[in-house]
Amino acid sequence: MQLINNEIAQKLFISLQNRIMRKTCFCILIVLISIDLQAQTFAKGIVYEDLNGNGKMDRKEKGIPGVAVSNSVDVVLTGSDGGYQLDAGNDRIIFVIKPAGYAMKLDSNFQSPFYYNHKPNGSPAGYKYAAVKPTGQLPAMINFGLKKVAENDDFTALIFGDPQPYTKQELDYFTRGIVDSLAAVKNIVFGISLGDIVGDNLDLHKPYLETMRKIGIPWYNVMGNHDMNYEAKEDSLSDESFEAHFGPANYSYNYGKVHSIIMDDILYPDPRDGSSYWGGFRKEQLDFVENDLKHVSKDQLVIVSFHIPLMQYNDTYRLTDRQRLFDLLAEFPHVLILSAHTHLQRNDFYTKADGWNGAKPLHEYNAATTSGDWYSGELDERGIPYSTMRDGTPKGFAYIHFKGNEYVIDYQVAGKPAGYQIDIFTPNVIPQPQRNYRIYANYFMGSAKDQLEYHIDGGEWKKMTFTEDPSPAYLDLLHRWDFTTSLMPGRRPSNPAKSTHVWFADLPSQLSLGEHLVEVRVTDLFGRTVIQQKKFTVAL
Repeated sequence: MQLINNEIAQKLFISLQNRIMRKTCFCILIVLISIDLQAQTFAKGIVYEDLNGNGKMDRKEKGIPGVAVSNSVDVVLTGSDGGYQLDAGNDRIIFVIKPAGYAMKLDSNFQSPFYYNHKPNGSPAGYKYAAVKPTGQLPAMINFGLKKVAENDDFTALIFGDPQPYTKQELDYFTRGIVDSLAAVKNIVFGISLGDIVGDNLDLHKPYLETMRKIGIPWYNVMGNHDMNYEAKEDSLSDESFEAHFGPANYSYNYGKVHSIIMDDILYPDPRDGSSYWGGFRKEQLDFVENDLKHVSKDQLVIVSFHIPLMQYNDTYRLTDRQRLFDLLAEFPHVLILSAHTHLQRNDFYTKADGWNGAKPLHEYNAATTSGDWYSGELDERGIPYSTMRDGTPKGFAYIHFKGNEYVIDYQVAGKPAGYQIDIFTPNVIPQPQRNYRIYANYFMGSAKDQLEYHIDGGEWKKMTFTEDPSPAYLDLLHRWDFTTSLMPGRRPSNPAKSTHVWFADLPSQLSLGEHLVEVRVTDLFGRTVIQQKKFTVAL
């Protein structure tokens, strides 16, 4: 009987031991799986010197220390071996912040492969336009190759506002009216499109890239409110199609002594009512700016580019976001803001009254657009709309010339000589004597800070008066549509807007018969003298 009890006890002990071992092994397995899954949420890799420029890390190529890498929120510097590690979460874009003196191998559309889009399950289902496909598990290594290049601190960049084609025909207008004039342009190191790359039809993102290839330089793209996925239920998911074509909507890079930050500043859906959009940022976006600027020298020029301008009109911007951005930038002595969106052209200067506490006023250049007034107006000899904007600014683009941490902006009217900066509006012929006739000058890059002067036939220079009235030249364009007795080709321009860069002066009542020359001059924001002229006739 005792023997039987011992055997039963022994069997029970072995059974219990096996159960404990199985349970222990299971627990260990769970821990290991947990550790493995946790490890998979961290992206790691090497930023290396791509000596042969093939975009692959070869055996003899070594890591580059001190290069910034980001997950769109955090920013870390590579170690002595060029290695980095960042939290990748379930939906992050990992990207390298190009240092000055380096470049990356570009694709056929002159886009840089500076990022890895980590989206294991892809974009949300049900979007109208193609977005990011599932990327699966993180690769073991996400490496970025940089090649040393000669970068001059003095260089020029191109700036486009709102290409915004809604149709293939409008993309053709953009191509022939803007891009073709810049094909294989020389001495331009990169360009930026300031949002509204297309007009709601996100299938045009790819054709846009293909037409921009003609310019032949690295190109950086800002997301606009017409580049969004309107199906998004939260703002962080409104840029899925943009990410599929262009990569991150928030990132930065360096060239010479310029640190450029690209931002998506459209909150969609509008958090106030769940519809439409609002100018501003999510907290994590401004966290990225804060973390990014920790690695930027104070002697660099910091450029922040986004779509919706910071100016406040009709509650268009969330002021708490603007204030935090101001506070992050205030300690940098050299800052420039670039925006578009309005289909006007403005230069605004923020001071302490606006919450800006920097050492000098903060300049925002709200750029004119390459689409002008949305491809409206009369057609030129090539069948392309003139598309003058509502403030009288002709469509065009800008050059920014950098010299170290200083800059100069030149506005280039499409199809006009480089010196065309002021549109002078006078009657073509006036009677002798005359009453109630005026000279108007629309200085496209002007603001209320400027002082314009005029003289007639080389006489004394006299000051002109600033006004915020609509441009008379633009009103003249509208009158051609409104008083025509037969339909005109093209589409009527938009109703006029008050211009922020128009001046006037009364013409003298007594002028001799014959032809006269009026000249208008201004010393621009950058200390250069600009003079434009126009002729008119006095007759009986």
